[in-house]
Amino acid sequence: MTTSTRGTASPKKAAPAVLVLEDGRIFRGRAYGAVGETFGEAVFSTGMTGYQETLTDPSYHRQVVVMTAPHVGNTGVNDEDPESGQIWVAGYVVRDPARVSSNWRAKRSLDEELAKQGVVGISGVDTRALTRHLRERGAMRVGIFSGEAVADDASLLARVQEAPQMKGANLSAEVATKEAYVVPAIGEKRFTVAAVDLGIKGMTPHRMAERGIEVHVLPATATVEDVYAVNPDGVFFSNGPGDPATADHPVSVMQGVLERKTPLFGICFGNQILGRALGFGTFKLKYGHRGINQPVQDRTTGKVEVTAHNHGFAVDAPLDKVSETPYGRAEVSHVCLNDQVVEGLQLLDQPAFSVQYHPEAAAGPHDAAYLFDRFVSLMEAERA
Repeated sequence: MTTSTRGTASPKKAAPAVLVLEDGRIFRGRAYGAVGETFGEAVFSTGMTGYQETLTDPSYHRQVVVMTAPHVGNTGVNDEDPESGQIWVAGYVVRDPARVSSNWRAKRSLDEELAKQGVVGISGVDTRALTRHLRERGAMRVGIFSGEAVADDASLLARVQEAPQMKGANLSAEVATKEAYVVPAIGEKRFTVAAVDLGIKGMTPHRMAERGIEVHVLPATATVEDVYAVNPDGVFFSNGPGDPATADHPVSVMQGVLERKTPLFGICFGNQILGRALGFGTFKLKYGHRGINQPVQDRTTGKVEVTAHNHGFAVDAPLDKVSETPYGRAEVSHVCLNDQVVEGLQLLDQPAFSVQYHPEAAAGPHDAAYLFDRFVSLMEAERA
C-alpha cells in the first residue's frame, strides 16, 4: 500500500482533522494544507526556523513531521529556500499556524503551498503533548485524516497499523535524481567531485561549488565505474531517507572507493554507509535527532558545535577505542553530547571521513561548514 495519499486543497474554513498514532493515541484538530489522508512515521523537529528547508529535505520522505515550535508559517513560502524540487514530508503537524505571512521574500502562505503540493496536515494540535509522547514511546506509524477521510477511531487505527514501518525501508532510489547532472564550480575550478545522490539537498553541491569544486551528481544506482568515469578528485555520499541496513548497493560502491583510496566524504546517510562499509552495524534510534540545535563535539579538536540533524538511525561503533577495519584504522570523530550517539567517523590510514549531521545547514547553524574545507584539504594533499 502507499504510505501517503495526496489530498486536495483545503477549503477556506478548515475541516475537522484527526491524527492517529499506531499505539492508539489520538489528537484532534483542523485540516492544514491539503484535505485527505496520509500515512508515515511520526517524528518531531526541534527547529524554530527553516521549515521550508525541512519540508523539502528528501530525507523526510515517508515521515510525518511534528513541529515543536508552536507558531509556524510566519515567513510564508519563497522560491529561493527549497532544498529540492518538491515537498517530501508525508504529512505536517503544527500547533498554531500563522494567519498572515510576513516576509519580503514570501510569494504565498505555507498553507497554500502544502495544499498546492497535496500535502495533508493538521493544525490546532497540542504538539507539546505529542512530542512528549513520541519521546517516551518512540517514533511510530501515524495517520492524518481530514474531510471525508475521517471515520470512526477504530477503523482509522486499523489502517495506521497496516502501514509499512520505517525499519527495513529502502527509499534512496525513490528520492534521488534519475539522471546525472553537473553543478559547476563558482569561480575557478579546482577539483572534480562525484556525488552519489541518496537524497541530496540542493545546498550541499552549492557549498562545494563555492570552494571551486565541479560536482557531478550521480543517481543512487550509480556503479563504481560510473563514479570513476568522471575522473573525480574526491567522492561524496549524501544524506537520504530509509534504513541503512537495506543500502547494500551504496555500501558496495563505497567499498570500491575505499579500495582505491580516493578522498571520501559522507554526510548523514553517507555516514551510515561508511559505517557499514567499514564493518560496523547500524540501529534505529528511539525517536531520532531532528532540528537545528543539536550539540556535537568534534573529538579531533575538542570543539563543540551546534548542528542541524535529521536522522532516525545511527552507526554502532565503539567510542573508546580505535577500530581495525579492512581499510585501516578507524575512529569515532564526532559524538552527540545529548546521548553519546556516533556523529562522525574517520579513517586514520587513508583520506575518508563522514558526519551524521548536516554541515551545509541552509537554515543554519553554520558551525560545521569547515567540514567542506576539510574535504578540500584531503583532495589538495592527495594531489600534492
